[in-house]
Amino acid sequence: MKRFLLIDNSNTRTKLRIADRDGLLDWKAWIATEELCAEKLSEALVGKEFEAVLLCSVVPRCAEMMREYFSGYAFHQTSWMSRMPLTIDYPQPQQIGADRLANAVGVVACYRTPAIVMDFGTAVTFDVISSKPAYCGGVIAPGLGAMNDYLHRKTALLPMIRLQEPVRAIGKSTEEAMRVGAVYGYRGLVKEILKNLIVEMKEEPLVIATGGDAALIAAGVPEIQVVDPQVTLKGLHWMAVNHFSLESC
Repeated sequence: MKRFLLIDNSNTRTKLRIADRDGLLDWKAWIATEELCAEKLSEALVGKEFEAVLLCSVVPRCAEMMREYFSGYAFHQTSWMSRMPLTIDYPQPQQIGADRLANAVGVVACYRTPAIVMDFGTAVTFDVISSKPAYCGGVIAPGLGAMNDYLHRKTALLPMIRLQEPVRAIGKSTEEAMRVGAVYGYRGLVKEILKNLIVEMKEEPLVIATGGDAALIAAGVPEIQVVDPQVTLKGLHWMAVNHFSLESC
């Protein structure tokens, strides 16, 4: 059975996963994107067998390097022109991030529409999929980790903190106060954006969260109905199966 290497190249981490037609396989690895190079890929993939590579990238320099590195394989880089189980209702579809499209595909392939999928990474993205289904657009805001890092770098006395559920609303230390501001404040941002998206959609969506901070934020946002850390990879799997099957016909 043909095996695919799925690559989710984000600004922070580059995640690698092998899959076949039936689904995601057990092996997975990740490389810090700032360290990504041919040598790191070779180290991660030693002994791994696959026939085709599907790349989802939001980092152009990395995409170019990987296109060359995998030149001996069947290769596809996801974009708005990729085969998808939904249409695109967006004035300039070439501007849509490949990761956002992968999330939309994962939702349509594995859940139901209408839907809003949120990806909590370096940025947090909110993507709206209508009942048609069609990708309609969404929202981009700073990620929780990026906001925390910015506060630490731009102030003399505020430390980096570990993001976790606050023990109380009234912080009894600098770290506690920052944690309350980060987690409770971020949940407020998420709720306000969701409220306005749902009003504008005029239909009740399934709300799905994915990404590194999804579980932490979802714990205090009842509007989030599903937390699924694999949404992006599920979308990439659907695209790999359908693209490479079509290519071989």
